[in-house]
Amino acid sequence: MNSTKLIYFMFLIILFAGCKKDDDLRKKDDLIINEYLTQHGLTAQKTESGLYYIIDVPGAFPRPTINSTITVHYKGYLTNQKVFDTTEGDDPATFKLSEVIEGWQEGMQLFGEGGKGTLLIPSYLGYGSAIMPGIPANSVLIFDFHLIDVE
Repeated sequence: MNSTKLIYFMFLIILFAGCKKDDDLRKKDDLIINEYLTQHGLTAQKTESGLYYIIDVPGAFPRPTINSTITVHYKGYLTNQKVFDTTEGDDPATFKLSEVIEGWQEGMQLFGEGGKGTLLIPSYLGYGSAIMPGIPANSVLIFDFHLIDVE
């Protein structure tokens, strides 16, 4: 086998190994989220990306876009109910939607101003393999939120 074919072959092996790992992580996260929903008697909708969401109050217009600045009260926790971040008891948080994790970027656009709900974010739409304060690597994240304002 010449060197060009060998390099191509090795590239394919690495590519397929990466895809397998990604598929395994997606399946694992999906299983974790479905077990959580079952244990807590919840019903959620799922997007094509794998984000799960529960709409308690859909909200009104406007709906945020990726370029919006949103103001929100939220509680972020893991599937074991351990809270890692919250605005409860504090002023709401305001930030650009383009500057947060992918799960929030996608999920917030499903709600209008005044909307309330829950996002169940697979790890690959959250912090992935990064370790964050109070959040182990490859963690499914859950956020209960109230979308107060959209600018």
